[in-house]
Amino acid sequence: MSTIDTTCVNAIRVLAADAIQKAKSGHPGLPLGSAAMAYELWGNHMKHNAKNPEWANRDRFILSAGHGSMLLYSLLHFYGYGLTMDDMKQFRQDGSLTPGHPEYGHTIGVEATTGPLGAGMGMAVGMAMAEAHLASIFNKQGYPIVDHYTFALGGDGCMMEGISSEAFSLAGSLGLGKLIVLYDSNKISIEGSTDIAFTENVQKRMEAFGFQTITVDDGNDLAAIGCAIEEAKADTKHPSFITVKTQIGYGCPAKQGKASAHGEPLGEENVKALKENLGWPKPEESFYIPEEVYAHYSELAKKGESAETEWNRLFDAYVAEFPEQRKLWDKFHHAPDAKALLEDDGFWAYEDKPQATRNLSGTMINRLKNIMPQLIGGSADLAPSNKTHMKDAGDFSREDYAGRNLHFGVRELAMAAIANGITLHGGLRIYVGTFFVFSDYTKPMIRLAALMKIPVTYIFTHDSIGVGEDGPTHEPVEQLAMLRALPNVNVFRPADATETAAGWYLAVTSKETPTALVLTRQNLPQLAGSSKEALKGAYVVADSNKQTPDGIFIATGSEVSLALEAKEELAKEGIDVRIVSMPCMDIFEQQSNAYKESILPKKVRARVAVEAGVDFGWGKYIGLDGATVTMKGFGASAPANILFKKFGFTKENVAQTMKQIVKN
Repeated sequence: MSTIDTTCVNAIRVLAADAIQKAKSGHPGLPLGSAAMAYELWGNHMKHNAKNPEWANRDRFILSAGHGSMLLYSLLHFYGYGLTMDDMKQFRQDGSLTPGHPEYGHTIGVEATTGPLGAGMGMAVGMAMAEAHLASIFNKQGYPIVDHYTFALGGDGCMMEGISSEAFSLAGSLGLGKLIVLYDSNKISIEGSTDIAFTENVQKRMEAFGFQTITVDDGNDLAAIGCAIEEAKADTKHPSFITVKTQIGYGCPAKQGKASAHGEPLGEENVKALKENLGWPKPEESFYIPEEVYAHYSELAKKGESAETEWNRLFDAYVAEFPEQRKLWDKFHHAPDAKALLEDDGFWAYEDKPQATRNLSGTMINRLKNIMPQLIGGSADLAPSNKTHMKDAGDFSREDYAGRNLHFGVRELAMAAIANGITLHGGLRIYVGTFFVFSDYTKPMIRLAALMKIPVTYIFTHDSIGVGEDGPTHEPVEQLAMLRALPNVNVFRPADATETAAGWYLAVTSKETPTALVLTRQNLPQLAGSSKEALKGAYVVADSNKQTPDGIFIATGSEVSLALEAKEELAKEGIDVRIVSMPCMDIFEQQSNAYKESILPKKVRARVAVEAGVDFGWGKYIGLDGATVTMKGFGASAPANILFKKFGFTKENVAQTMKQIVKN
């Protein structure tokens, strides 16, 4: 290691330690231990350009161990991504560009929001899948315009989390040769040595998944780390897993190799001792970085600028030879024309016969595949049930990365993380599917999608006790409430074909919000009153003849038609009610107060919510005087029609519930 290399590696360590100490909060252990591998990767093996962080052919870097965020912030600072020394000094402070864990869209150069351990590994797999698919679509002989790597760095915690195993198992099966994982192996977790709970041979596990495995015994040996990265790149048939043996808290005499280095500031005396031990100039001065460090990083950064300049020339020549590909490239990298889609009669057309909304969703997918060549998606081994298959679009596999149908296997959690990674990569629009009850497995990654403001689409079928004979293990009751509780997620439960089309329209035109389409297994009738007004989240599907309705039914999905039947029953007794279909509470809440009042006038206090889920969340719409026809517990195993009757979802019970409210 040259003198300047040593100094620049130690600059990462010193800056991280100072920032964490000033914040009196943070995780110094990983930045100190992993500084050398990060320096070698970013400086000599990774294509990136701080002057254009969005360059399409850059290599992607995901710090899966997001608690070590000061490692990433230090790199972004030194390479000139816009993080100033003042930003370093504001680490973990309100409104700063250096929050406790890296946040996508908040800090330039951060490719993914990380923190929940292992999530970054799943998103890295998604990015590698996106690169492989786009390369298969766009690359021509002599024109590798999509040709980059995905690097992920994580530690023992990432490797313990089950999501990593799910994602790596798929990555190995797909032979993602452009995926390179760096494993910061320091054998320390918060509670002490990893031996207390983690003694497996990680390399053998990764080998079994189908990875090339490489080991670097000294985490400070830049040459060995560099050779390992190049060896990983040389294997084009397998993803690579590089174990780099490090010492947590490296360089701090009192903390090195100890669990106490993980998640707390070193302490002022220990920071000074760290600097003295590393031979750092002016050890008593906080945030001191010699000018030669910045000069050297500036020289390293020029490699990325040159790489992009060279790629731009290649792309211009590519476009000149294949002009039709430029149009396709632009189409992949832009959202569909929302106005054209809204006015496309073919998109909104439907057959006037009872159909399950899962089937209707499948029809919409196959319409969209011809409108959106960038649409890609699949299911967690449930495509025949979720109706997620795109006809004549091929299967994404190690033999054919051009296929648009993704097969995730029974890996719901990894599937959702991979969807995030594919979306973050850019150039593709993804949907993923499973049974609604298994949305529990996807929820942590949906939460990250919402945080990152990325428009992933989730298809959740078999949405209620309508699942029937499979019983309560497969009958979602609380999942609607769970997803509705998430900020920035549009939970859309359509009642018929028009509303299903509306849900898909909102999903594919969304810019910053994930969409969950919650769909039935059982057939539903097409509703005479349904319309594109569903795009407002709630609307009147059948009104009262009275200026002020006697009451209002608010229903979603399969229960809208039930409410309409109850309306007819009530009319026989002179009770005239309004039926409001509310496919999406989230979007309804975004409407003007005037619109909301026109749908749910405050003076009509007799309100009944009808939904085959728990009543949690309905109080704001029914008020103190209202009632619900909802689930009060788990379901049961029986044919769907028996269960709907058993749990009160009949026109008689729904009508009777309204009668009691109206009388009061």
